[in-house]
Amino acid sequence: MSIVPKNKTLLEEMRALLRRQGYAYGTENTYCDWVRRFVKFSNVQSRIEMLENAEQKVERFLTHLAIKQKVAPSTQNQALNALVFLYTKVLKQPLEGVNAARSRKEPRIPVVMSKKEVAKVLALIDGTVGLIVRLLYAGGLRISEAVRLRVQDVDFEFKQIIVRDGKGKKDRVTPLANNLMLPLQAHLEKIKIIHNKDLKEGFGSVYLPYALAKKYPNANKDFSWQYVFPSRNIAIDPRAQIKRRHHVDQSVINKAIKRAVKQAEINKKISAHTFRHSFATHLLQTGTDIRTIQALLGHADLQTTMIYTHVLRQGGQGVVSPLDRL
Repeated sequence: MSIVPKNKTLLEEMRALLRRQGYAYGTENTYCDWVRRFVKFSNVQSRIEMLENAEQKVERFLTHLAIKQKVAPSTQNQALNALVFLYTKVLKQPLEGVNAARSRKEPRIPVVMSKKEVAKVLALIDGTVGLIVRLLYAGGLRISEAVRLRVQDVDFEFKQIIVRDGKGKKDRVTPLANNLMLPLQAHLEKIKIIHNKDLKEGFGSVYLPYALAKKYPNANKDFSWQYVFPSRNIAIDPRAQIKRRHHVDQSVINKAIKRAVKQAEINKKISAHTFRHSFATHLLQTGTDIRTIQALLGHADLQTTMIYTHVLRQGGQGVVSPLDRL
């Protein structure tokens, strides 16, 4: 009854399938980690045991996460997605009707900076990291989307950035600010010099998703496929086990933002994602249609975008405090 080839473990088969289907390396590791935790929690010793009463096993694990571990709803959903992938794609036995206790999602108003605060923080971040942070605010990008940008995704003629394979594996288009045109062009010229140097030294290949490397054998060395924000160093790709230049690490950007916020003495919990929240909020303040903002952010549900309307009612639901009327 072995679903997985005998020469591969369950996790090896799952990892290989995730890779073939073009999942991000971070997602690959996260899904495999959830499966490890599930196997340990359920105390199963074989694939046959995993297939027996599968729904009940998954329900117990997800309920444990919600009740005992008190994880966030997004974390519980992530675990569920990993297990659905495992049973549907790897074990070929789709789950039917999982009714686990769900983590409660309390409504949270996102932290937003004023335009003055954004300008204050941006003034304290320069160089390549500063360019990335400006892109986060200029186009409402997630930090993962910004670092994964390829050269061909920056369209100077149409003044837009193409976000490929965003959340939910969807593509979208977002504006390229006029103020970033010249800095980005100058940056790409520097990157091209680095890429040409890599090629001369026998490197210069970049990771391509969805097996494109097989379909287009020379594309991985083409400049258009290179990362807009490559890492300073060449390192071993853990998937292909070859030396190549990956994109800049997200932690570099997060640390720079944290330093700048502290230096600016802004008493808000600000992260890279705050610039995305601020992008949406400031567009709303200037009269941009909510559905346009939904498309720019890549939200599947309009209700997700509606959270930003809170700023249009400044002062708490738009009410003037009675103290100000004395």
